[in-house]
Amino acid sequence: MSNKVKTANVRMSAMYAPTLKEDPAEAELASHRLLLRAGFIRKQAAGLYSYLPLAWRSLRKIEAIVRDEMDAAGAQELLMPILTDAELWRESGRWNAYGPELMRLHDRHERDFVLGPTHEETVTDLITNELKSYKQLPVNLYQIQDKFRDEMRPRFGLMRGREFIMKDGYSFNATQESLQETYDAMKAAYANICERCGVKALPVVADSGQIGGDTSVEFMALADAGEAALVYCDDCGFAADEEAATTNVAVLDGPGNAELTKIETPHCGTIAELAAFLKAPENATVKSLCLIDGEGKPVLALVPGDHELNDCKAEHVFGEYHLMSDEELEENHLHKGFIGPVNLPEDIRIVCDESLKHATSWGCGANEVGYHYVGIVPGRDFTPDAWADLITVHEGDPCPHCGHALTGARGIEVSQVFQLGTKYSEAMGATFADENGEEKPFLMGCYGVGVSRTLAAVVEQHNDEHGIIWPVSIAPYEVSLIPLDPGKEPCQEVCDKLFAELLDAGVETVVDDRSERPGVKFADNDLMGFPYQIILGKRGLKNGTVELKDRATGEREDVAIDEVVAKVAALVEAQRA
Repeated sequence: MSNKVKTANVRMSAMYAPTLKEDPAEAELASHRLLLRAGFIRKQAAGLYSYLPLAWRSLRKIEAIVRDEMDAAGAQELLMPILTDAELWRESGRWNAYGPELMRLHDRHERDFVLGPTHEETVTDLITNELKSYKQLPVNLYQIQDKFRDEMRPRFGLMRGREFIMKDGYSFNATQESLQETYDAMKAAYANICERCGVKALPVVADSGQIGGDTSVEFMALADAGEAALVYCDDCGFAADEEAATTNVAVLDGPGNAELTKIETPHCGTIAELAAFLKAPENATVKSLCLIDGEGKPVLALVPGDHELNDCKAEHVFGEYHLMSDEELEENHLHKGFIGPVNLPEDIRIVCDESLKHATSWGCGANEVGYHYVGIVPGRDFTPDAWADLITVHEGDPCPHCGHALTGARGIEVSQVFQLGTKYSEAMGATFADENGEEKPFLMGCYGVGVSRTLAAVVEQHNDEHGIIWPVSIAPYEVSLIPLDPGKEPCQEVCDKLFAELLDAGVETVVDDRSERPGVKFADNDLMGFPYQIILGKRGLKNGTVELKDRATGEREDVAIDEVVAKVAALVEAQRA
């Protein structure tokens, strides 16, 4: 199915695409800088952008690809209100849990409403009392709509805004097997969307965050400027973001012979200092982190000496925790830099990272200034209260599936799929009658595509020092026709002829008919990134040829005037999504 945007070909002299000669000062990422410079977007306020005609054409193409894949997978499009009654969010429990990013407002009657960042509550309320039997399931619904999130620091252009375009979809299933089928179909569709949009994306295991649910995969567009850190395995294909990645890290036994020995360690208040003093690697030591959990109780978290506590994982285990201040350490009779699990005050809970199970002899603080223990054995010298996955996985850590060393990368999240289970249906009383007549909560899935973020991700991956390089599938125009002597014969005659023929051939074309120097035209067309350029110059026209330039490769060739339209049409058709 073609994702072309129906419109007559356009002349650049009449096109609203104000370009900028200089890089905007506030633009840090290539996508932000180039979309502003090339006249695709304009900032209205922090995190709020207008999409100018060129950007809107590309966004409509992305939406067409999304609709094509969703419809093929059996999903049905609808449109729900952006404004949502806050009572639904209170019912689900997210009114308070979502945090300050939730756009809250009230009407003239002082009734609370939400500008939806996502629509789990709305869609669950919609189907309640409408879908009553397992015979009506599964149902998969989606919409493409503006969303709102009150970002504390909106930045990076379309990457992190307060208003953005998103496709959000929701499935309702009767059984886990049915939910898995829908989830797998959505994952396959999302992989197709990335490929058709020209996004090189990696599906990674992810944390479900505020959406909830137990199973989630993000599609990450690989980019050096990506906000998310991730690891992946070249050997078996495992991939995960730092918030969800697990690993069997290499933890060595500490120095000594596994007999508990207290040694004097002057000036060893850090892991690096302790490892150097013991002449041992940092992963032969154990790091002690003291925190106050979500219930206000003290906890000692123990992790390998060469790894860090992962904030997201820690929140899952400890709730809204914080690291102890110096005052709190003193109140709990703890000595900064010399803390460990042996002889710990009894009211402090001990939670150890699961990777430490592989080491039978630990080296860590003795709870006495200037001293550490070596030869600590869990179960003999202290009793852990719990084991949990707590650490941030590093590049080089072993893959949890095959043991191959993991590779680190950065990525831009462009889409994500979730298995929500009964998180919302139970909270909101959304049930159906199963085949035995018993009322059961719906099993739900949630599926999101960042449409405007995908536009930025494509630019982040497809650019050079001259500007954007659009894939044909989502380019605002597929070809730019560049007459170097517009209005003069024979240049104007050939330009009009090719313009009409390209239109008849169904090739989306913009003609640069401006009275500008050739250098300005070349620079602007490269900046805007149209996939192919047909250049009409004096020398070529005398010989009956025009120059055809491939923007992606920079390759140029002379093509006969009578052959160029057929050649370009074939090139474009082969690359349309």
